[in-house]
Amino acid sequence: MSIDRVRAALRGISGVHVTPYAETGAPDWAAMADVVRGIADAGIHNIVSAGNTGEFYPMAPAEIERSHAVAAEAAAGRALVTAGIGRSLGEAIAMGRAAARAGCDAAMVHYPLDPFAAPRAQADYILAIAEALPVPVVAYIRSDAIGVADLVRVATHANVAGVKFAATNLMLLAECIRASAGSTAIWVCGLAEGWAAPFYALGARGFTSGLVNVAPARSLAIWRALEAGDYAAARSLVDAIAPFEAMRTKYGNGANVTVVKAAMELMGRRVGPVRLPGLPALDSEEKRQLAAILARWS
Repeated sequence: MSIDRVRAALRGISGVHVTPYAETGAPDWAAMADVVRGIADAGIHNIVSAGNTGEFYPMAPAEIERSHAVAAEAAAGRALVTAGIGRSLGEAIAMGRAAARAGCDAAMVHYPLDPFAAPRAQADYILAIAEALPVPVVAYIRSDAIGVADLVRVATHANVAGVKFAATNLMLLAECIRASAGSTAIWVCGLAEGWAAPFYALGARGFTSGLVNVAPARSLAIWRALEAGDYAAARSLVDAIAPFEAMRTKYGNGANVTVVKAAMELMGRRVGPVRLPGLPALDSEEKRQLAAILARWS
């Protein structure tokens, strides 16, 4: 897979699939394949396996590697597949190499969560992985701790396809886009549909989405509006999903994946609960509110 094809997909929607669980608590690989096929069939450009919506951190390394392989097989070339990797440097490189062998097109480096990580060393961590992998890398930035120079150093590396910028510091994003002008750097909205319009206005392209598990057509409509420069249409479309996305932010974002999975269950798709330390399930009143949102969409 050429890095140019990965960059083209990043300018679209990067949909992060959920991880369904069976009653035993183990991942339901057949159900996961169905979820991935549905997202690919909907026309989503890039499918991210073992992203945060896929519960990367609650999964064991062997489960993560199996997730990558299942997603690559299920997508069957109809969408790019990016493998979420991370944890220690050695583990991240091993995961990325295994994902490449399994047929994944790129690897997304999860933001390092070490409480004693130094900002410049966080950039070095991403670059060390990019140097070691045979597939292009997407850098996932969830903090504004790393400075402009180091972020640009990551974004312009020869094997970095793009930066999934998931910090709310838009001034930092603007500085990064200015500082990397004229280079191959691609800056992607990592905060989903609701933040995509201001990111686009600053020069970013594409966005990530967990909504694609529930309503991919709505995500695609927002993307098309933004690509056409129709911000009024994009705002109207985002307004329609705002109550759903607001529910996901409850409990310090602890309900982020829970709401997506609960919506899928209400739609008749068995995906199971969320693993701890995420919120396992919604309460009865929250389920009622979510059902009302889905009813308005239909």
